[in-house]
Amino acid sequence: MKLQKVKEILSHYPSNYKQSAVIPLLDLAQQQHGGWLPVSAMNAVAKVIEVAPIRVYEVATFYSMFNRAKVGKYHLLVCGTSPCMIRGSRDIEDALLKHLGVKRNEVTKDGMFSVGEMECMGSCVNAPMIAVADYSEGSEGYTYNYYEDLTPKQVVEIVELLRKGETPPVGTQNKMRINSGPEGGNTTLLGDPKPPPCRDLDAC
Repeated sequence: MKLQKVKEILSHYPSNYKQSAVIPLLDLAQQQHGGWLPVSAMNAVAKVIEVAPIRVYEVATFYSMFNRAKVGKYHLLVCGTSPCMIRGSRDIEDALLKHLGVKRNEVTKDGMFSVGEMECMGSCVNAPMIAVADYSEGSEGYTYNYYEDLTPKQVVEIVELLRKGETPPVGTQNKMRINSGPEGGNTTLLGDPKPPPCRDLDAC
């Protein structure tokens, strides 16, 4: 790990609580290893924060954003939480796996793509969605983009744009929606709300 960045992360924690830096240090190590955490990287984190390696392994295996196997240049994470499942996330995953010719957590032969699952990404109103992680530039150019309101056809189109080196527009893919607003625009609160009635006539 880059010593300068390690020092910067540790500067946010009291010296007697530096083990609290385990998550940001693991994130840094993952970025610098192309999106995954080899055992050697986890051991290095344990050495920096002066804990037994098992304590770092426990964290790395608990959180789904840490990858313990190699991933593609673009790691496609399909949301598997209930709102996305209800809105068709399994169809999204099936379309990705079929188009790329891989199983979940496998990397394509050209090393470009891998597909995984991630729990709630926090945009349930725009379900189903995926996150695309690109670790190819290490900690200097790490990106993590959300693509929402997806159909199986749209997710394949996103993959093909990424394959060409283009960046698909992030956020909702539903042209009838602005950000997280309702489809077709507002249906309530169309004007300024009325003020509350004045109950004290002397104060009016």
